[in-house]
Amino acid sequence: MFRFFRNIRKQSLSGSRLGKYLLYAVGEVLLIVLGVLIALGIDNWNQDRLSREKEQFYLSGLQTEFESSRRKLENLIEVNRVNSEGAKIIAGFITQEIPPDESRLSELLFQAFSNEIAFNPNTSLLNELINSGGFKEISNAELRKHLTAWDAFMQTIRRQEAALSDQRERVLEIFQSDAASIRTIFDDVGITSGEMGLAKSPDHMSNLKILKSRAFENNLLLFITTGMTTETVHYQPLLAEIDLILGLVRKEIKE
Repeated sequence: MFRFFRNIRKQSLSGSRLGKYLLYAVGEVLLIVLGVLIALGIDNWNQDRLSREKEQFYLSGLQTEFESSRRKLENLIEVNRVNSEGAKIIAGFITQEIPPDESRLSELLFQAFSNEIAFNPNTSLLNELINSGGFKEISNAELRKHLTAWDAFMQTIRRQEAALSDQRERVLEIFQSDAASIRTIFDDVGITSGEMGLAKSPDHMSNLKILKSRAFENNLLLFITTGMTTETVHYQPLLAEIDLILGLVRKEIKE
């Protein structure tokens, strides 16, 4: 095409005819327009390529983050179950006629209440996408919707975890008084002589009497039900949401 317009130009100059010159002028304009369009096309193609590369980078990072968060949540669900199971066994002691072994009670109290429950997902890249407006690079509209809703999902989780933590603290309040002994628990599970490097207390105080406390029973039962709700109503749906997001992310990743 460029050679065609050059030939026209030569003919116009040699013939000095107006019609040919006008044709040449039009050809020059078309040549310029064509060059601009080609340049714009190349620029758009480069921009699209860079955008897709950036999207793939984000998708790969999101996959890593949510896979890590999923593992954390699975571990946390297991810890919550262990806590709840220990608390249920203690609740069973309350109604049985024969009192449990003191050391067994200490083990269960330590098992049920020594671990705080809090989900801390990996969201560094997700936060960067939110703060930098990087969501525009994610082409899948459904994935964008779920990523945008993640923070609201987590706020609900935080409120439930705060409720569970509050119930845990209420159960442990009895150990802040003279009615029960933390030292006895630590002695029985080996914390005193192990991590703390102290001798066992010569003045052993039994914690069996807390099983007769109605306040302890009430708080214990509320802790159990709140822990169960945390898993069934909050953690399991969150696990399903993570799986959904991971499915959408993997679908968009180009191998």
